[in-house]
Amino acid sequence: MEVTDIGNKEEGKVWYRKPTPGKSVLVTVVRTAQQAKTVRFLHVAFDTAGDSFLAGDHHGNIYIFDISRNRFRLVQKTGQACTALAFNLRRTTEVLVALTDYTIKCFDKDTKQLVSWMRGHEGAVSSISVHSSGRYAITTSSDTAQLWDLDTFQRKRKLNIKQSVGIQRVFFLPLSNTILSCFSDDSIFAWESDTLFCKYQLPVPDCRPKISYKAFAVTRDGTRLAAGGRSNLLHLWCLDSRELIRVIQMPTQVRTVRQLEFLPDSFDGGASQTLGVLSQDGVMRFINIHTCKLIFHMGSHDDAITTAAVSPNGRHIVAIMDNGSINVYSVQSLTQEFNKPPPSNVAIVSGGEGDRDFSNLKVKVRSEVSSRPDKRSARQTQAKMVRLHAGPAAEDKEVKTTENELPAGLNKERLVALLKTFGEYPAKYRMFVWRSLLCLPENHAAYSSLTDKGLHSAYLTLHDKYPVKSQKLQRGLQRVLSALGHWAAIFGEVEYLPLIAFPFVKLFQNNPMLCFEMVATVIVNWFQHWFEYFPNPPLNILSMVENVLAHHDKDLLQHLVDCGITSQLYVWPLLETLFSEVLTRDEWLRLFDNIFSNHPSFLLIACVAYITCCRKPILLCSQKRDFECFFHHRHNLDVGTMIKEAYRLMSSTPADIHPRTMLSDFTPLTKGQYPVFSHYPEFIVEYQSREREKIRLQELEYLRERQELSKLHADFVHQQAEEEAYYAQQELLHKAEEQRRNILAQEEEKLTQQRAKLAAMKRDLKMKELQLLDAARQRFLKYQQDLKASQIRRLDQEINRKMALREQETATAIQDLEARQMELEAQRKRLEQHLLKEQERVGREVEAEVEVRLREAEMEDEGYTELLHSTKANIQGLEESLAEVCQLDLESEWQKGVAERLQQVDAVQERKRERLAELQRQTLLEEERLADTMRDMMGKKWGEVMRSKALLQDQDRPSVDTDGQRPTRMRSPLSGGGFPYRPGTSTAVPVVPGAAGLSLRGTSRQSGTNMVCLNSSSPSESTSTSFSLDRGRAQLDTSERELLKEIRELRQKLAARARETSSASSQSVHTLSSVSQ
Repeated sequence: MEVTDIGNKEEGKVWYRKPTPGKSVLVTVVRTAQQAKTVRFLHVAFDTAGDSFLAGDHHGNIYIFDISRNRFRLVQKTGQACTALAFNLRRTTEVLVALTDYTIKCFDKDTKQLVSWMRGHEGAVSSISVHSSGRYAITTSSDTAQLWDLDTFQRKRKLNIKQSVGIQRVFFLPLSNTILSCFSDDSIFAWESDTLFCKYQLPVPDCRPKISYKAFAVTRDGTRLAAGGRSNLLHLWCLDSRELIRVIQMPTQVRTVRQLEFLPDSFDGGASQTLGVLSQDGVMRFINIHTCKLIFHMGSHDDAITTAAVSPNGRHIVAIMDNGSINVYSVQSLTQEFNKPPPSNVAIVSGGEGDRDFSNLKVKVRSEVSSRPDKRSARQTQAKMVRLHAGPAAEDKEVKTTENELPAGLNKERLVALLKTFGEYPAKYRMFVWRSLLCLPENHAAYSSLTDKGLHSAYLTLHDKYPVKSQKLQRGLQRVLSALGHWAAIFGEVEYLPLIAFPFVKLFQNNPMLCFEMVATVIVNWFQHWFEYFPNPPLNILSMVENVLAHHDKDLLQHLVDCGITSQLYVWPLLETLFSEVLTRDEWLRLFDNIFSNHPSFLLIACVAYITCCRKPILLCSQKRDFECFFHHRHNLDVGTMIKEAYRLMSSTPADIHPRTMLSDFTPLTKGQYPVFSHYPEFIVEYQSREREKIRLQELEYLRERQELSKLHADFVHQQAEEEAYYAQQELLHKAEEQRRNILAQEEEKLTQQRAKLAAMKRDLKMKELQLLDAARQRFLKYQQDLKASQIRRLDQEINRKMALREQETATAIQDLEARQMELEAQRKRLEQHLLKEQERVGREVEAEVEVRLREAEMEDEGYTELLHSTKANIQGLEESLAEVCQLDLESEWQKGVAERLQQVDAVQERKRERLAELQRQTLLEEERLADTMRDMMGKKWGEVMRSKALLQDQDRPSVDTDGQRPTRMRSPLSGGGFPYRPGTSTAVPVVPGAAGLSLRGTSRQSGTNMVCLNSSSPSESTSTSFSLDRGRAQLDTSERELLKEIRELRQKLAARARETSSASSQSVHTLSSVSQ
């Protein structure tokens, strides 16, 4: 096995040593990058012919490998790994590459240019299916499938599915317009590609376990579908009947099926019977779907396969291995045991040397009968010759194998019988029958050695002499002719060889080796003695045909002789073209079915049969030009009649003039190496070769001299033209100079006028520009003024809004204060009324008690006047003590009640004063915050006003101090006197005069309260004592009125300052801020 490292090469040979026949792996292709790192190949795809395949690696390089030409080359560097490839488009030079960025690109493999770039997928493209016409393609990802028109590279349709059901694969069926879509739930639908009408759905199998289809394969005729997945079971569907016809169970080693591929055969008519199954263990097993037998396998556990591609012609399999390399397999070597011919039906039995009985017989017998024998072949195999060897010398002789036995198990007699019955071989198996009849050796190595020599010099300009519309046929014809020219020198000199080889090239255009061997076999057997008179036509062969014609139709020959027509005119055109000019394709194939099945002389007899079948039109011709036209054009001829006539002539021609006696029997080409062809006059060929080489050299010399002469003549003509052009140019220059001088004078005059106009225009433009500038300046100044005015208006509005808000807040605060003051006033009045009522009640109680006591004292005084006089001194002291005690008790109780009520009133008043002070502080804090905010907003722009603000702050500091002392001033009248007792003072209680001289004497108490005589009859003392509390209330009213007055003055100051600031636009804000501070 040869290993080819392509490295960073852009082109080269696939193998440098021809693969040894019989080895399954032809070559292993690897690619190593820098530092000997292996770059993995990811995907491969064959072209339609099967001779070339496309491969993409992990670095995004796309290569094309041509197996038939043993060449590879780099197509494109995409820069990112590919996910799918397609190589069977309508334009054979274009390829489709799906990349990891979810796009599909189309490249031309010859020009290496990007043809189109298709976008639309949102996931990686897993497969590309191309229609058999090459016009449409389907790209499939996990979530969608899209149908593309490859002529316009536009998307025609898009298949969207539910997220719960994924797409496994969507592809075209071969030779039809049907699209198969396979989903993750094992459902398979068939759609019409033109209308996208659902044709049918395959029933989901009910068998368990569930397979979960992952891999699919369809035969070339589109009648069988194989599906596999996560199981060792394969489902084989018949798409015509839409039924599951077979379930195939793979060996136990297979747990999951990764890929399925049908192996095509040249003679199966598209109904492939061999299926390749790639499993999870990296082994690809090929089985027969009818017998379910394992045929062969590829790969192993150590050398596992990740993906594989089978060529459409079934000759090669390309597999990507687990290590990233590419293995190219030969199907012929892999199927050697499968396709080898059946064992020989002849057995050789040999005995000892001295025995003379039947044990000394050497017998050829059939070891076994073929699978489908007929009665005649069975009888022929049973009736074998048994020859008794009389001596040791005769023992070395062997009996030859019957000529009827052909390779691949075919029998010539049966084929001839089939041919005589139907008149031709089946079109499906014709090429296979021809290969078997001619026993083609398929010498790959020998043919490659011929093709490696390149194009033959005699056929370099073949397209000029024999133009072919199809470039592929032109290259194939050139390749086959070059191989023939390298095989034998005479074939480089034979002018009519392209006419002979072209029909076979057209038939075997996909297999040039078979085409070469077919033409070589025809030359060796049916062209015997053709080249003995080279370069003249084969006169001996033409004489054979003429002798046969003279024997069977003397009148026709006599007519040809009378018209001066020789065999070179009526036989040679048929032979040098092998009837391809006078017969259609089908007629030519029928004729050569019979030619290849008979003796080589049948070709010459067929020429006579053609002439005799066209006897009537030939007899009507009399001119040479008519005969030339007749034997170079098609006519209304029944080929079947012609073939029957050939068989009649073949059997009725006498042996002395029969071509069979002069031509050898059929001899196939030798295996391994092609035989040496030397049946031609070598000296003539060599002479012609030398002469042709001499002529070629002379032509080259003549062409070189002619080229040099042409070059000299061209130089002379060019120089002469340059001189003439120089003089003409000089004359033109003189004329042009005079003309330009006149034009310059005129232009200068015009320029002077234009300059004057331009100066005037400049002045006008300057004036307009100045006017525009002045207007623009005025407009800008107006805009600035308007902008500043609008800013001032906005500031005034903001200031007014702030002032209104502040006035509203101040008015609200004043209203709150006034409401609270009214509440205090009402509470004070209620308290005063309550105190007056209490005082009156206490006074009445005291007066009533005093009157009662006075009456009692008077009564006692009257009753005990005498007793009192006697004990006056003692009783007087007791009475005074008793009166003093009673008076002290009453005063203490009354003063205690009054003190408690006054304390409650003081506490209520204190709480109200604290609330007023707290509201005042909050008002001051809000004013300071507003002033700070406004100062921060405008303080950055007006620096000069800051000094004014400082002065205003100094001027307003007394007012601020007054505002700070307001709580004290409000609190002082409440915390001072105003009540009828003060701490640290004492007042004597005068004695009330009465009838009994009873008096109350005031004493100073430790509590420091004033003692008041309640029953004093002195008006002045009573007024001063009873209105000491009223004076405290008067002081409280005075302080409250002063507080209200100060609040009104503060409001007037704020309003006045606000009016002053509104007159000055810029200084008003800062003045208001300083005032608020």
